[in-house]
Amino acid sequence: MSKILVVDDERLIVKGIKFSLVQDGMDVSVAYDGEEALSLAEKEDFDLILLDVMLPKVDGLEVCSRIREFSSVPIIMVTAKGEDIDKIMGLELGADDYITKPFNILELKARIKAILRRSVKKVNSNKDEGNILTLRELSIDKKSRRCYVGGKEINLTAREFDLLLHLMKNVGTVYSRDRLLGEIWGINTSNSEGKQRREQQRAVDVHVRRLREKIEKTPSEPDYIHTRWGVGYYLQ
Repeated sequence: MSKILVVDDERLIVKGIKFSLVQDGMDVSVAYDGEEALSLAEKEDFDLILLDVMLPKVDGLEVCSRIREFSSVPIIMVTAKGEDIDKIMGLELGADDYITKPFNILELKARIKAILRRSVKKVNSNKDEGNILTLRELSIDKKSRRCYVGGKEINLTAREFDLLLHLMKNVGTVYSRDRLLGEIWGINTSNSEGKQRREQQRAVDVHVRRLREKIEKTPSEPDYIHTRWGVGYYLQ
């Protein structure tokens, strides 16, 4: 049973989300402000956190940032605002995905289940495969989901790890942002239009930039994650 933490100060929304997720067999805890969310996240192990941006006491962006100091649990940010800055700030601070209010509960559940499926798949990955992937000073342990550069452990979010693992499994293959969105995020951009598609593609750019800042000696002159201008990203 997947453990989900739903954080929102709008109690009717929380009640509706919890009811829907429980109907799908999930174990749901709730919090109505940032302090309560942080307390629960520190005490319990959740499989995913659904986190509203606008919260009393401690806002969602701060909560996300502080959770990332001790956990890589997948986080989906929820925002009622349409500004890109809120969404990108959430991603910068370690969120794995975002959804904008008002949202369709079926879309929300689809995103949650997609992230949970990927997590289960990683836990149940083929044990005959080598768990360690290494490229020069960069190495990742697929089993423990840890990343090291020059022997020093680097703290990655769940989505950052997924992205790096995918690129390391396919060194030299150039991936477009749309293809990465499909294979890592589970998003079919052919169903997206205009601004929504640009926001989705920008999320990929944010994650790549964050990865570079963490694993590259000089992020502006990367040794590992390269850009093929007009095409996409690849690991060299």
